[in-house]
Amino acid sequence: MDVSTLTLNNGVPMPRLGYGLFLTPPQDAAELVSEALRAGYRLIDTAAAYGNERGVGEAIRHSGLDRSEIFIETKVWISDFGYDETLHAFDKSATKLGVDPIDLLLLHQALPSHFDRTIDAYHALERLLDEGLVRAIGVSNFMAEHLDRLLAETSIVPAVNQLELPPYFHQAELRAKGEQLGIVSQGWSPIGGVINYEDTAFSSPLEDPVILDIADAHAKNPAQVVSRWHLQTGRSVIPKSTKPERIAQNFDVFDFKLTDVDITRIDALAASALRSCRQLSRATACGSSWRAAPSRPVQRGIDAARDLGSSNRPCRSRRQAAPRGQLVARWRRSCSRRL
Repeated sequence: MDVSTLTLNNGVPMPRLGYGLFLTPPQDAAELVSEALRAGYRLIDTAAAYGNERGVGEAIRHSGLDRSEIFIETKVWISDFGYDETLHAFDKSATKLGVDPIDLLLLHQALPSHFDRTIDAYHALERLLDEGLVRAIGVSNFMAEHLDRLLAETSIVPAVNQLELPPYFHQAELRAKGEQLGIVSQGWSPIGGVINYEDTAFSSPLEDPVILDIADAHAKNPAQVVSRWHLQTGRSVIPKSTKPERIAQNFDVFDFKLTDVDITRIDALAASALRSCRQLSRATACGSSWRAAPSRPVQRGIDAARDLGSSNRPCRSRRQAAPRGQLVARWRRSCSRRL
């Protein structure tokens, strides 16, 4: 397996390892993307909701690299879902990025209680692909039922489903479904996860003895081991850091190889995800763990909260990572009790 590049289901090549800008302040984006490009990254992930697309475009224009050397992906936020709304959102993102075409355009997440708007938004992506304004289209944070509903009403299979995929929560069933459909799973927050695992023995996978032991055996740091594990098992990942040294280290993963035993040991860490479902950001995607709860209360609460706040940008801090309001807190407690 080539761990440096992959080919999407429409024949477009994409680097497996990219630089992500989730929670990156807009004023820092240009400098950090420039640092990433100097380190060797050739895939840059941003989103309209991140508010840093202009900085990404600025860094690319001043990089000295040919446009064809850099793979750029961005996302449409749910407040811009709808056919005409999504086309307009694309125009805004393209203007801010200052690139033509955009390599990969994603829907940032599903809007479950108004899925017709999700479908309309995806139809807009299909048009943009047909017109050559984007090279590939896909989705982000889509669960299995979202993919099923989307595929039933659209013509083009998403090239990518971008998911949160840290070692404790790598969503094996959902990834397997994507693989069957020809959809690449791309991991955001692939190294440690965006919030602490309060019910696990270790607050971060990077402190887990299994990861530390494997890192020691290969003379690499834990983050490099986790990224290499993703790449060797067929995924694309977009780790994020705001520290130049770590940006470079996160890219330095192509000079060693994990053993089959290493991979099996890391795969086994996902069992810890069952104990982290009380955190709402996990409840959106805990697979069989939360689905076992009668009447699926968590999903209903999340859907309602998303609808109530669908006109807002996503929150920008760990403490605000879940949708706002007492409604969400109640559903979090429900998840905790039922699991």
